[in-house]
Amino acid sequence: MESRAGKRTEIQAGKFDLQIFLASMGPGQSTEERPPKQNIFRQGDPADGVFFIESGKVELKVTSPQGKEGVVGMLVAGDFFGEGCLAGQPLRMSSARTLAESVLSRIDKKTMVRVLRQEPALSRMFTAFLLSRNIRFEEDLVDHLFNSSERRLARVLLLLTNFGKEGEMQVVIPAVNQDVLAARVGTTRSRINFFMNKFRKLGLIEYNGHLKVHSALLNVVLHD
Repeated sequence: MESRAGKRTEIQAGKFDLQIFLASMGPGQSTEERPPKQNIFRQGDPADGVFFIESGKVELKVTSPQGKEGVVGMLVAGDFFGEGCLAGQPLRMSSARTLAESVLSRIDKKTMVRVLRQEPALSRMFTAFLLSRNIRFEEDLVDHLFNSSERRLARVLLLLTNFGKEGEMQVVIPAVNQDVLAARVGTTRSRINFFMNKFRKLGLIEYNGHLKVHSALLNVVLHD
């Protein structure tokens, strides 16, 4: 396993270095490496802290009283999650687990409230994240209302790769569970399998231990 320092991605807002700030917070903050497919918290657990992804990927999932599951978010390095506790949410509204080897920072609720008041740069960064998250939720809703499941799958795959660079292949995650993709897209596993095979035959994705997505997949999203 790589060292924590070696896996970190520098995240800055102007002269404010978030990772240096987190490392200097002391009590109320902790950072640890987590393996893939490990639960971080479960729906219904006490909401008592905020998490920040230094590296890796995290899935947010909700379960209905009838046992039906739905993926409501796939997060990457630079994202916060669990922020509902700051608005008085007593229990977690979703479950969170790692999709890949990840480095996560956890900030206690009281500590997060305090540092948001004391550090304007952190407050601005956190506010910008929340606004961006809200925009993403609105885009997801429009996607589900008006786009086909094929286009929704293409969008999810592109989001996982952050779109990449033209002409290059970007690794998504070591193993993509099609059940997870089906829950995220809002369709059946058989439909996901059909579209994944179609994308592969068209040369838009590759699968050989890792899923790789070509930026040309964007054409599926932009065109009927």
